[in-house]
Amino acid sequence: MSAAVQPVVRRARVGDVPRLYEIINYYAASGDMLPKTLDQLYNRVRSFNVAEAGGEVIGCAALHITWADLAEVVSVAVHPDFQGRGVGRQLIEPLFDEAHDLGIPTLFTLTLQAAFFSKLGFREVPRLRLPHKIWQDCTACFKQDRCDEIAMVRQI
Repeated sequence: MSAAVQPVVRRARVGDVPRLYEIINYYAASGDMLPKTLDQLYNRVRSFNVAEAGGEVIGCAALHITWADLAEVVSVAVHPDFQGRGVGRQLIEPLFDEAHDLGIPTLFTLTLQAAFFSKLGFREVPRLRLPHKIWQDCTACFKQDRCDEIAMVRQI
């Protein structure tokens, strides 16, 4: 796979799930993001955008609706050969339009990459400002008692 190929962002397809699993869990293995199972990815495949270059998926990002006025940007991952080339931004910006079209005014993320999300208009907030996320997902997370992720929000 050549890093010189310009990536194209599109909606994920079921056939992309094994590659999503590979990319996401590559970063999860080093503690940079939470792991995902194949079951989780197949169940949420319609939430994902992927970046494709040379016929291969090289990145992903998803929008997970949490409540009537709140959605989370999740599973943002770009293959190491393509980092620093704007692929993450290309994956996330369409999620802003999607949230707007759905009437969701606030996006959030829990991340270890605060500088990246700041460049996209997110700002840091206390995790307790995200009660729906805390009660839905965080109570079952293996990092719950030692969470090191930064909560960030962006108004659409």
